[in-house]
Amino acid sequence: MSDVPDAPHAPGEGPQAGPLVVADEVREALARRRPVVALESTIVAHGLPRPRNLVVAEELEALVRDGGAVPATIAVLDGVARVGLDAAQLARVAGEDGIRKLAHRDLAPAVAAGASGATTVSATAFLAARAGIRVFATGGLGGVHRGWAQTQDESADLRLLARVPVAVVCAGVKSVLDVPATLERLETLGVGVVGFRTAEFPGFYLTGSGEPVGWTVRSAAEVAAVLRAQDALGGPPSALVVANPVPPEQQLDPAVHDRVLTGALEACEREGVTGQAVTPFLLDHLVRHTGGASLEANVAAVRGNARLAAGIAVAYAS
Repeated sequence: MSDVPDAPHAPGEGPQAGPLVVADEVREALARRRPVVALESTIVAHGLPRPRNLVVAEELEALVRDGGAVPATIAVLDGVARVGLDAAQLARVAGEDGIRKLAHRDLAPAVAAGASGATTVSATAFLAARAGIRVFATGGLGGVHRGWAQTQDESADLRLLARVPVAVVCAGVKSVLDVPATLERLETLGVGVVGFRTAEFPGFYLTGSGEPVGWTVRSAAEVAAVLRAQDALGGPPSALVVANPVPPEQQLDPAVHDRVLTGALEACEREGVTGQAVTPFLLDHLVRHTGGASLEANVAAVRGNARLAAGIAVAYAS
């Protein structure tokens, strides 16, 4: 399961023998081959305003439970990577100042320093795979940044997904990125992509990006069949991106999206924002200049992804 040796531990805490702790409920579900869904914590600590972030975090866990699966929100607290949080730990991620944002590369320094941080897609997928969790729900993936030819800026999500056997249910990649280039990169890395009831790759805030996907699945059972085929074929482990579009009635108005994004990109260049600061800058600009409508589309997408991920986990476990 988690490769963490058994040791005496407090109820609900999981083993305390190392830097990775799997909560008892999650560990028991995995041992009994019951469905489990991993959830990232960056959206809780950094993606939503307080106090709504905690409300949404609790709602996402409830949606997974309602779908018949066990939720496993992942974060690092005081140098311990935790797969599955209790109510107090989830509240801490949502409300504590100084919670860092941790990608996969940051996990070892955070553990060594005894730091606390919320996990991005790459860190969450890595820890989910270490724990033996097959299905992970998030909002949108990171990807290739616009202007890559000049900056060589690419999210750590992509390379990590090429190395872990996790199904990532998402609403595409963040629309502030270069979507066509990201899809090309996923192809190069050997990461499978399927559209859920769509032949068009979603645009995160938008139902569609205009980019086609090669494969369409119509049900959670069909996604589970793809995962079983991956298992049977063997070979190098890699993720399966399940692209689940936000419903048209809940998407951000496309005209507003395009206008505001153009302004955000101009502001980013004007202010000299570079590196890891680019995506948060652009997303914050979208929230402020759409009157919060982009935030609502984001939350709608994550809700839908949590529901679908639970269905996939149940179908895969059965």
